Amino acid sequence: MAHLLSTSCSLKFSSGDKPYTKPLIQHSIAFPSSLTFQTSKTPFGRIILQGERSQSGTCTVRATTLSAIREAPNEPSYGVNEISGGASKPQRVMVVGGDGYCGWATALHLSKKGYEVAIVDSLVRRLFDHQLGLGSLTPIASIHDRIRCWKALTGKSIELYIGDVCDFEFLSEAFKSFEPDSVVHFGEQRSAPYSMIDRSRAVFTQNNNVIGTLNVLFAIKEFREECHLVKLGTMGEYGTPNIDIEEGFITITHNGRTDTLPYPKQASSFYHLSKVHDSNNIAFTCKAWGIRATDLNQGVVYGVRTDETEMHEELNNRFDYDGVFGTALNRFCVQAAVGHPLTVYGKGGQTRGYLDIRDTVQCVEIAIANPAKAGEFRVFNQFTEQFSVNQLAALVTKAGEKLGIDVQTTSVPNPRVEAEEHYYNAKHTKLIELGLKPHLLSDSLLDSLLNFTIKYKDRVDTKQIMPSVSWRKIGAKPKTVTA
Repeated sequence: MAHLLSTSCSLKFSSGDKPYTKPLIQHSIAFPSSLTFQTSKTPFGRIILQGERSQSGTCTVRATTLSAIREAPNEPSYGVNEISGGASKPQRVMVVGGDGYCGWATALHLSKKGYEVAIVDSLVRRLFDHQLGLGSLTPIASIHDRIRCWKALTGKSIELYIGDVCDFEFLSEAFKSFEPDSVVHFGEQRSAPYSMIDRSRAVFTQNNNVIGTLNVLFAIKEFREECHLVKLGTMGEYGTPNIDIEEGFITITHNGRTDTLPYPKQASSFYHLSKVHDSNNIAFTCKAWGIRATDLNQGVVYGVRTDETEMHEELNNRFDYDGVFGTALNRFCVQAAVGHPLTVYGKGGQTRGYLDIRDTVQCVEIAIANPAKAGEFRVFNQFTEQFSVNQLAALVTKAGEKLGIDVQTTSVPNPRVEAEEHYYNAKHTKLIELGLKPHLLSDSLLDSLLNFTIKYKDRVDTKQIMPSVSWRKIGAKPKTVTA
């Protein structure tokens, strides 16, 4: 049985000289039954947000003034729509999952570029850390403090809607209030290991991801038919086939007949399977309803800094290094910083596409600026370079030597079910053709990333480094990842 976490929001207003409190949306968020907590003690229990009431009564945060430490450089504004008479208005972009690793960096980047941005987030990713005993390498401020800080530094407001996109009533009110021109959808449980902890996490992952995306699609159909969906997919949908991976579609000749079909999917976890289902649902609604959508099949992201998050420590992005949410290169840099051997799973020949988080935000901006046509389902493979796990370990070892660190590597039993040596050649030309300028993994960039992890190494919990989730041992019994 899933836990239902009820949340309510209220805003404080003034009517003449009399202040009053207006209760807003009441909604529930479903969590796996193995996530135990007391509702009254969670940060979701009741949220009081200072701000103005929208006509539709949704929860909106308006930033208040903080002292600015570093001012944003003047940048031209690109996020504008032309309207009649030659005037223009800013494009409105809703970032679902805007409190997360990719979402936060993207929300700031788009705001800086002149888009009007709203973040929609249930804040559940922070709850996962509490439940599993995990934590970001970097200290991260609350979403409210983050937004206030951004307002103080740049003068730009980011609206905040706290709630679960699986709650269609909440999502509908957010859509009607903000009226987005584009929706960037990061709002999914993003970890393959998390989805493989136990039955309840597998069910939660698929329910949260698939139903959440369906709700976004229905919201676009009902309230913003011209809205462009930019959906974060994953290169993991394709698996590791023994042929080249195309961008979404492949032309096949069979028994004398030729057709262009969706590229075959070979997902390797319940998380990846949820992404495959998302892609199918999006493709169907493009055909049936005329939805315009871009599916960004993203590779493995590394790094933490963007121009925007570097402006102030309260804008810090999260940096995961544990065996559940941490990605390969980020984990290796932390392991090197604390003197832990680099944990190569199995033979280490697993090859994937990688990209810098600065390229993640650049790719999303490019997709928004070059929207899909009505009824078009586009797929872009979003990565810039390919590396095997062994190649990454060698690069981190070399970078460590420059800093006087003796980096060791150890092979650990692979907790996943995957090929450890395989062919891998994935195409990724469409975003380059639209103007992507990649930040490739140079020696200087790796040195910078390693130095960054050394700066925060005292925050590392070494007990979280080794993998603790086994693909083969997953069971129905709720499991707690031991701290």
